[in-house]
Amino acid sequence: MQAEIITGYSFHPRDLKVSARTPGISAYLRTRNGADFIEDTIRSHIEFYDEIVVVYNQCEDDTADIVARLAQEFTPKIRLFHYTDRVQPLGSKGHAKTPGDSPQSMVNFSNLALVKTRHQTVIKLDDDHLAIPDRVADICAAFREGRADTSALHCISGLNIARGAQGELGIPAAEPVSGNGDIGYFRMAEDTFFFHDRRFERFGRGKLKRIFAGYLYWHMKFLKTGDGFRNYELVDNPESRFARKRVDFEQSPMLSLPAAVKAMGPTSLERLSAKTGGKLALNLARDKAVKAAFPDATLKQALDRLSPGWHDVPGLGTPRG
Repeated sequence: MQAEIITGYSFHPRDLKVSARTPGISAYLRTRNGADFIEDTIRSHIEFYDEIVVVYNQCEDDTADIVARLAQEFTPKIRLFHYTDRVQPLGSKGHAKTPGDSPQSMVNFSNLALVKTRHQTVIKLDDDHLAIPDRVADICAAFREGRADTSALHCISGLNIARGAQGELGIPAAEPVSGNGDIGYFRMAEDTFFFHDRRFERFGRGKLKRIFAGYLYWHMKFLKTGDGFRNYELVDNPESRFARKRVDFEQSPMLSLPAAVKAMGPTSLERLSAKTGGKLALNLARDKAVKAAFPDATLKQALDRLSPGWHDVPGLGTPRG
């Protein structure tokens, strides 16, 4: 299936067409060089959503072919868009200097993906998220059945999975969790869109409060080609904040699941600080929830229990050669 070509687009909030949206759940997936895990990401989520909008940019791998094949298989649930403008990588000086409504901005690229969704409830899906199916099903049912608080951004998180020096699966001590209030299910409004931050694209949640909704996926970024840092173009951007993050990751020990859960347990100071509310309170809720979410003795046991098909995911179930 052919993707619709997008060139020279510049975002305006009216493009969101909030009043014309229909009941249902849209996922939007922005990707560049996502071939490692994009198929398993889509397959593990597709049954829960009314559509997945895939927008790809500057892919040098098989991403375009993979999503075209999946779009053919899952027609009309998957809708494809090829964003052709050169997008400045996050963390670069180019990104910092590029206005958010420029076709070269990650902000504009992200907003285009948001614009292309058609339903009232929306969720951002990354190309390296492996679903925890029962938990995704529960939150989608809450929105479909009118039980979800539509005045809130229902923030979700996932544990980061990586491999140690001997190829064993673990959780990096430097960054054990993904989802810091920036990913969640929400009801689209006129003021819910991305805006420019010199460091990255920032999601503006408008009037939505933030609540923690649970651990709904496994984050496989650090299992991707280049340890998940390929798209930041670090050779050309050595001062990028992501260059420092890569060093931290490379020096990080791998933790077992119980050790990661223990390390994430909030301290007394964090509990006290969270009383001020805001993001600190959200992070406290996230860290408090991890013990109940993952009581398993090993990471493999948790994967078997929560995402039984993980053994068949290349690069996760079996290391790439």
